[in-house]
Amino acid sequence: MPPNDILKNTVSACRRATVGVAVISLFINVLMLTAPLYMMQVFDRVLSSRSTETLLFISLIAVIALLTHGLLEFIRTLAFIRIAGWIERQLGAEVLSRSVSASLRHGKEPSVQGLRDISTLRGFLTGSAIFPILDAPWTPIFLAVTFLLHPWLGTLALIGAIVLFILALSNEFASRTLLRDSEGVSMQAIRRAESAVRNADVIEAMGMLPNIVRRWREESSAALQLQTKASGRSGAITAASKFLRLILQISVLGLGAYLVIQNELGPGAMIAASILMARALAPVEMAIGSWRTAVSAREAFARVQRLMTETPARESGTELPRPKGQITAENVVFAYPGAENPVIRNISFVVQPGELLGLIGPTASGKSTLASLLVGNLAPRGGHVRLDGMDMAQWDSNDRGPYVGYLPQDVELFGGTVRENIARMAEGDTEAVIAAATLAGVHEMILHLPAAYETQIGEGGAALSGGQRQRIALARAVYGDPSIIVLDEPNASLDNEGEKALLQAIAALKSKGTTVVLIAHRPSMLRDVDKVLILQEGAVRSFGEPSEVIPSVTRAAAASE
Repeated sequence: MPPNDILKNTVSACRRATVGVAVISLFINVLMLTAPLYMMQVFDRVLSSRSTETLLFISLIAVIALLTHGLLEFIRTLAFIRIAGWIERQLGAEVLSRSVSASLRHGKEPSVQGLRDISTLRGFLTGSAIFPILDAPWTPIFLAVTFLLHPWLGTLALIGAIVLFILALSNEFASRTLLRDSEGVSMQAIRRAESAVRNADVIEAMGMLPNIVRRWREESSAALQLQTKASGRSGAITAASKFLRLILQISVLGLGAYLVIQNELGPGAMIAASILMARALAPVEMAIGSWRTAVSAREAFARVQRLMTETPARESGTELPRPKGQITAENVVFAYPGAENPVIRNISFVVQPGELLGLIGPTASGKSTLASLLVGNLAPRGGHVRLDGMDMAQWDSNDRGPYVGYLPQDVELFGGTVRENIARMAEGDTEAVIAAATLAGVHEMILHLPAAYETQIGEGGAALSGGQRQRIALARAVYGDPSIIVLDEPNASLDNEGEKALLQAIAALKSKGTTVVLIAHRPSMLRDVDKVLILQEGAVRSFGEPSEVIPSVTRAAAASE
């Protein structure tokens, strides 16, 4: 199934499945006539004839009908449980992939709200809020039967249904905007709280907790106010609908009694009319009570639809052979969404296979952004970044990934073992994992951990020091013998021993013919580079041999002082 069609195909499949469930709902609602029909027969036939055989026969029919009704209710509930599970299996992985892509390529705030939205949809489909929607279309059946009992009773029930439907629409218009705004503010407050927990050490060390809590409380209070206002309106409408339903039930009994007195209706039909009207109005009343759940599910689906539309998946292309490692930048321009000025300005250069490129420049010159472009994480707004002639932004990451090693400036490990993290969260070949660790100079350090390669490092590598995380991330970058490796300030958290191991690893990579791009500030890290690229304000200030580039930059800096 093409990735961009997955939502459309999933919705289409759900609609087909819902048609079957709707047919089941029809039979469920028809079987709901069992109680009023049984009541009519008891009052109008059994009591007048005093026939025990008739009573037993219609009782047996009623029991069979109710057993069938219960079985169909179970099947309908089970069907929605299966549909909800299938939707999560179909969309969950794709939504997570699109969420990552939306954060990386489209500059959106990192969030797994899409997965929460899928969970909201699942909860709606497996809860009780879905059933009033399915039962409401069959309300005319009960109204029609009520009309058959007596036109006045049918008219009264129809008026009640129309008034309740108007109340349901009023609930929609009164609470829809408030609930949507409340949910938006609430999600922002949750994201702020998640960010605070992730940065607990910084917050605690610098006494930022009161300010963080204050800002969260302000957003949470704003969401609560909107929600309270919406719930108040919805509660008033729900109370009015319950009052109306009770009044109608009394009215239909009163009118039925009057018709019985006038010999226009039997006692059984009077009781049956009351049951029928209650059943006819129940879906509308239940829908009003569960409106908030339905609105939340609708907004969740809209967000998922927006995510899938705004963040199209890249089509899987033909699997390409292992690249040799030539990096070519052709007039590359990049600007983050919403930014006025580009971060990268018309950059062009070529790095031959096996070369070591030193990438330097002042803070905010665009080095890390260029690194993300070189590994294919970002797509240029203009120009191309190519690996052996293939456009990195168009190369499927699943195919490209094994040939690329990347150590970002902000190191992030994942919950699991050291071995799993080095193997890029796959099971990994043990020999390849040890070879990567040895090349990165981290094998001995890992052996001193409590369970060596099977040590659980905690979420984000919480059980490790900053230097240990960076060195294990280096082993992850070199795992699988990639063709190119991009290292963004790989010595930022290293001590002298760690930096020595890093330099040895870079020398080993160079001797193997691996193309390496090294972003660094310390001159000691650039002693073995083949070429130097100096960035300034997103543009190439100088590019070439170190013996030519670095002295010229030094002279220019001295002349400007």
